[in-house]
Amino acid sequence: MFFNLLLSKLQVLFKPVYDRSFVLQNLDWLIGVNIFLVIFTSTFAQSDNIGYFGLFAILLTAIKLITKPNEKLEMTFADKILLIYFIFVVISVTGSSLFLLSLKGFFKTLTYLGFYVALIHYLKDNKNNVKYIFLAFILCALHQTVFAFLQNFGAVEEISGWQDMSRLNPEEVMTRVYGTLKPYNPNLFGGYLLSIIPSFITTPFIFKNKNFITLSVLSLFLGIISMTALVLTGCRGAYIGLFFELCVLICIIYHYLKPQLKKVFTLFISFGILVMSFIIVSTASLRARIVSIFAMRSDSSNSFRFNVYNSCINMFKDNWLLGIGCGNQNFREIYGLYMRTGFDALSAYNIYLETAVESGIFALTTFVAFIITNIYKAVKYILNNKTAENIFIISALLSLIGMLTHGMVDTVFFRPQIQFVFWIMVAIIRTYVK
Repeated sequence: MFFNLLLSKLQVLFKPVYDRSFVLQNLDWLIGVNIFLVIFTSTFAQSDNIGYFGLFAILLTAIKLITKPNEKLEMTFADKILLIYFIFVVISVTGSSLFLLSLKGFFKTLTYLGFYVALIHYLKDNKNNVKYIFLAFILCALHQTVFAFLQNFGAVEEISGWQDMSRLNPEEVMTRVYGTLKPYNPNLFGGYLLSIIPSFITTPFIFKNKNFITLSVLSLFLGIISMTALVLTGCRGAYIGLFFELCVLICIIYHYLKPQLKKVFTLFISFGILVMSFIIVSTASLRARIVSIFAMRSDSSNSFRFNVYNSCINMFKDNWLLGIGCGNQNFREIYGLYMRTGFDALSAYNIYLETAVESGIFALTTFVAFIITNIYKAVKYILNNKTAENIFIISALLSLIGMLTHGMVDTVFFRPQIQFVFWIMVAIIRTYVK
């Protein structure tokens, strides 16, 4: 590949500097620090500040590629699909009628993709640190869970009442928690918890020299507590995503169990479903929130989304080939030409429709192909291999399924708190199944 040939020439040029530089020989440590800073600052920092650490990781990776001998770029089939997606995004931006606004959105996309490249090069030489990434997510989940319970049982701001109360009795109104993520938004918080809760299943394998049974029970307990925090967000899209995460997890566990244990496991799951059903039925606010998912136009939030979907479909019909360009600011400007009066929106409330509107049909096709390829490779690897490392692939897979399901009814996926998690999980899958 021409790019690798260019890299090799640069590496020869910088070899004398690399051989004498302690910093250049330990760039992975600095890259790792910035990756972990992205993870931890996502729980409290503004979007731009989170992005800076991602940019630092990208810059350090570029320096590593240029200076470290024998370092090269390797592309899997999924990576090639992603490259094609990126090319269509570039074409979409150059043809946008609001080029400058679209360019700003493009730089965000470029940051996320660059961060993915930084991740795969970091994990290639530091595979053992995957468990520490999951540990970081576990710590973040526990931190946010504590805040969720404090907000639920204490006084919270008016933002916690984001729901249609016109058809609800007072006891059916849910206090919606939103954690410490910025901007404060229960749906963002729900999507974030959804993306990192699968990390709990890795606990026994992170501390593999400790008591496995004790850690498994602790993992189950902490996972249930964090899932309770997710329920308290009132985010219905996250509820749907969690349902699919649990369904896939149950299927995977069932696959791995010995035949004599499958019947016991089935009884255990049946009992768990009965308990969950009882909790939902007996909790008025939760019951009303879940029922509203199926209320269609009778619920104002659902009706609002349907109106936005109709407007965005019309936008797509007029810009189906290359889209309108990247970014939510660009989207808002053009959406105003299509929206129904009184139904202003920041996004399409569907990540697939958003991608189609912004970058066109070919970008949507390649983006979906990239996702399907990674999920297919992960599932195939899980079914054909039985190693301890599988748990990390399973956790990453569950996280992707949750985010991508939630993304069908919301676009908090494009927030850095969730977007960075997405690329971390994809990079982890690539690291193990390449």
